[in-house]
Amino acid sequence: MRRYRRELRDRWLAVRLGLVGRQHQYGEIVSLRRLIGHFGIDCVIDVGANAGQYATMLRKDVGFRGTILSFEPHPEVCAKLVEIAGKDARWHVHNIALSDRDGEATFHLMAADQFSSLNAPQDGLEQIFAERNKVTRTVHVPCARLDTLLPDLEPARDANAILLKMDTQGHDAQVWSGASAVAGRITAAQTELSVRPLYDGATDYRTMIALLERGGFVPNAVFANNKGHFPLLVEMDGLFIRADLAREGNVPIV
Repeated sequence: MRRYRRELRDRWLAVRLGLVGRQHQYGEIVSLRRLIGHFGIDCVIDVGANAGQYATMLRKDVGFRGTILSFEPHPEVCAKLVEIAGKDARWHVHNIALSDRDGEATFHLMAADQFSSLNAPQDGLEQIFAERNKVTRTVHVPCARLDTLLPDLEPARDANAILLKMDTQGHDAQVWSGASAVAGRITAAQTELSVRPLYDGATDYRTMIALLERGGFVPNAVFANNKGHFPLLVEMDGLFIRADLAREGNVPIV
């Protein structure tokens, strides 16, 4: 009966997303619903939050009601994010970049703000990306390791199961490296998996998967994270869980 209800809910989700042109998000939402429900995720660390699209999707589509900690270094975008999150007592915003070091870094503001990154864009991009992924100016922003910040993040202190979501436009490997000391507190991770790197120094999908596996995490789900770039596959998103939680016998077949 539970499986039947879930299938009905997923079918209605597919219809609803299709009506508003968001059908490309179906796989992500269904995967997050199942992962969050099964592993009891009660805190999401949203790295590279932009204007809160991911957190809003968690609330409205996934049905997540736990704590969200959003990190967004873009000064103007973060100001908008603070206003949006201010209506949600369990959604906290930090105007800082997460990386593999503590200090300050140069942040590249792109023509389309969702492409802004600590990494500079690659040369020779296809026109659809070259126009949007173009540096308009740079700013200096504070940056920190999650290792440094997490012990002092009051809303996450009592979390039982954390999902670390990374969407930093080519910088996810550095964010992951900066979380090595707290990996034992992380139940699951979501990361960009770059097939066609758009940024200098970006880690491709094979390397990123290997980094996570060396950190004790194994794949849970993979799905495309964008639309409109046919016939090119540019990026995917991957969900990973701690290997000790995925061992045979820990996860029932449902």
